[in-house]
Amino acid sequence: MAKAATKSQIIAKIADDAGISKVQAKASLESIIAQAYKGAAAGFTVPGLGKLVKVKRKARMGRNPATGAQIKIAAKTVLKFRIAKAAKDAILG
Repeated sequence: MAKAATKSQIIAKIADDAGISKVQAKASLESIIAQAYKGAAAGFTVPGLGKLVKVKRKARMGRNPATGAQIKIAAKTVLKFRIAKAAKDAILG
């Protein structure tokens, strides 16, 4: 299995593909990340890749794996990334 690309490798690839400097590519990537953080509450979409959405999980009963005792798991808000259909088709075929 191949290793995941590092941030510097991604920046270098963006710079090479777009014909821009690594500094400009880094600024672009950081801008997208900042926009995703700010827009996650409303649902941030990267066209062709997917969407960040904020989801509320209900409270539920769980089980402590060490003791087997039932425990109550509190409700909480989590972030999920929903993969776009185009990305699924491109990767899975």
